[in-house]
Amino acid sequence: MSDAANDRKRLRIGSGAAWWGDRVEPAGLNAEKGDLDYLCFETMAEATVSAAQVRARRDPGFAGYDTYLDDRMRAVLPACMRRGTRIISNQGWINPQGAARRIVELLREMGIEGVKVAAVSGSMITDRVLSLAPSIMENGEPTSTLADTLISAEAYMGAEPIVQALREGAQIVVTGRVADPSLFVAPMMHEFGWDALDHEKVGAGSGIGHLMECGAQVTGGYFSDPGLKDVPDPWNFAFPIAEVEPDGSVVISKVDGSGGAITLQTVKEQMLYEVHDPANYITPDAVVDFTQARLEQVGKDRVRVTGLTGKQRTPTLKVSMGCTEGFIGEDMFFYAGPGALRRAQLARKILEERFKIVNLEAEDMRVDFLGLNAIHGAATPPDAPEPYEVAVRVAARTRTREEALKVGREVDGMAVSGVAHTGKRVPHQDRTREVIGVWSSLVAREQVHPRIDYFTS
Repeated sequence: MSDAANDRKRLRIGSGAAWWGDRVEPAGLNAEKGDLDYLCFETMAEATVSAAQVRARRDPGFAGYDTYLDDRMRAVLPACMRRGTRIISNQGWINPQGAARRIVELLREMGIEGVKVAAVSGSMITDRVLSLAPSIMENGEPTSTLADTLISAEAYMGAEPIVQALREGAQIVVTGRVADPSLFVAPMMHEFGWDALDHEKVGAGSGIGHLMECGAQVTGGYFSDPGLKDVPDPWNFAFPIAEVEPDGSVVISKVDGSGGAITLQTVKEQMLYEVHDPANYITPDAVVDFTQARLEQVGKDRVRVTGLTGKQRTPTLKVSMGCTEGFIGEDMFFYAGPGALRRAQLARKILEERFKIVNLEAEDMRVDFLGLNAIHGAATPPDAPEPYEVAVRVAARTRTREEALKVGREVDGMAVSGVAHTGKRVPHQDRTREVIGVWSSLVAREQVHPRIDYFTS
C-alpha cells in the first residue's frame, strides 16, 4: 500500500461492528468476500469505558478490553491476513496494550508470524480531567462537583495516531477511546495522503465514517419496518463497505447476495442519525458539513455520495466522564386473560404501599405496564385498548445496593401474597445494577497525548 498522495485510485473499507454486542458473522463475511483494504470495528458506547472500569474494580480477572475480542478476531484474522486487509479497532477499551498482546497470541495460535500490531492509548485523562476541563456541558456546573463520584474520564481522540501507526507499518491497530468516524477516516488519510488539516477532505472522510460507524443501520438494520419499509432477508443483514475515491466521494455497497438493502432511503436515514446540526457535525478531525451532499442510486445496493465536506477542526476535544450514580433495582411479573390490566393496577397499588412499609428510599421509582404505557408513559392515549396480557415492570433508583434489593424482595412476595393469577419469573439472587452517569466536557486538544506501542506475532 502506497503512502504517496493519490497513488491509490480507490479504497475499500468495510465495517466489522457497530457496537459491543453486534453480530460477528457479517464481519467474517466482509473479511472473506468483501475484497477489503481495511476492516474497521467500532465497539464502544458512551458508557463503555466507565462500565469497564467498574467491572475491573470488582473483577480482578477482567482483561479490560472488549469481551468479544477473541470471537471477532478468530472470525476475521485468517481471511484478513491472507488477503492483506488491515484491521482498525477500538476494542482496546481501557487496556489497548492488553488487547494488542491478545491479538498477537491469537495470530501465533493460527501460525501467522511477523504481523505488527499497534496499541493506541492516551485517551484516559481521569487523573487530570478536573483541572483540565472547567465545566460540565450538560448543566454548566464545575467539573469539581463530580470529584466524589468520578470513575473515568476519556477524551475522544482523532485519527492522527492511527495514521501514524499505519505509516509505521502496523497491520492491525487497536485503540482505546477514539471518535467513531476517526476509525474510518484514518485509512483514507494514510492511503490518499490527506493532510490532517485539510478540513474539506478530512470532513468528507469523517462523513463517510459516520455512514459506516453504525454497521447494518445503513444496510437496513435500523430501517426495516414490515409493510412500510421492507428489506430482503433481514436475518442476514450485511455490514457496509465504503468504496472511497481520493476526492472524498464514496459508493456505499455490501457483499453481493447478502441480506438487507442499500438505498437512497437507508443512506439518508443513517446520514442524519444522531446529527443535531447537519452543517456542523463535530468530530475530532473536522467539523463535517452534510448540507451539500448529493446521493445517487448507481446500482442495486450501491449508493454514490458526493458533496460531503468539512470545516476547520475545533481547538478542543470532547471528554466523556463516567460517574457512579447509585443503583437500580428491577423486576417483572405478569398477568394474562380477561381482567389482566385490572389485576396489574391492583398489584401496582399493593407494591406502592409495601414499599412504604419497608421504607424504600428511592430517588425515583416507576411501575410500567409493558405493552400499554411503558414507552410513551404519560403520553399514552387514555383510550388505548386494554391488552390481553400485561407484563408489570417495577424499577427504583436508589443510592445504595441494599435499598435497590428491596424491589426484588417485594416483587417476590407477590407470588403468593398478591393478586390472583400472578405469573412470576424464577427469582435470581441479585436484581440490581450499578448506575453509571455520563457527563461531557471539553479539554484543549494539546492536553491529550496519544501513545503508540507495538507488538509483533
